[in-house]
Amino acid sequence: MEFLQSTFILLFILFPSVILHECAHGWTAYRLGDPTAKLAGRLTLNPLKHIDPLGTIILPGILLIMRALGYSTFVLGWAKPVPVDFLKLHHPRRDMMLVAASGPAVNIGLAVGMSLIIKTCSFLKIGLLDPVAEMMANAIFINLLLAVFNLIPIPPLDGSRLVAGVLPRELAFLYSRMEPYGILIVMALLYLGVLNRIVFPLVEFFFYHLV
Repeated sequence: MEFLQSTFILLFILFPSVILHECAHGWTAYRLGDPTAKLAGRLTLNPLKHIDPLGTIILPGILLIMRALGYSTFVLGWAKPVPVDFLKLHHPRRDMMLVAASGPAVNIGLAVGMSLIIKTCSFLKIGLLDPVAEMMANAIFINLLLAVFNLIPIPPLDGSRLVAGVLPRELAFLYSRMEPYGILIVMALLYLGVLNRIVFPLVEFFFYHLV
């Protein structure tokens, strides 16, 4: 039963949230002068355009199997990053930060919006069906998780773009050279439980105040 619930969350909450996250990056870049994502056909909600073999299929599948086997882990994934040519942005360093921030901002906005729906219904004495309320609570948690996780300052996560935007150019260049190894670093920190001890307390804090 828990496996089926995790699969449902993966298909109907995580994937759409990740796709909206990536579309936000592409749309913001387009508005700031870079049409690369638009020309590549990535400003779309069609999930087939956003599938990343590792982040959309392999990693979530492994995590689902681990949960089914009784391991304490969360279901995490990502879509194929939208292409952004930072040199085409009107103000590359500043706009790079805005493009990076737009993805987590969308996830936070979704979480806050669903929280307002739940609280408004409660205030108006309009009862939500238990499955609907549970689904919305799961969606709030997942969107907060996506926002906090992506703000970790490890390249290529969004948080690293924010850090690079405020560093002196020489340091930013050295910092960005971590990117080819960033996913390996993230996976190692996940395996060691380091990110769990950082990310989950923050997510649970915000979740508590929203729900």
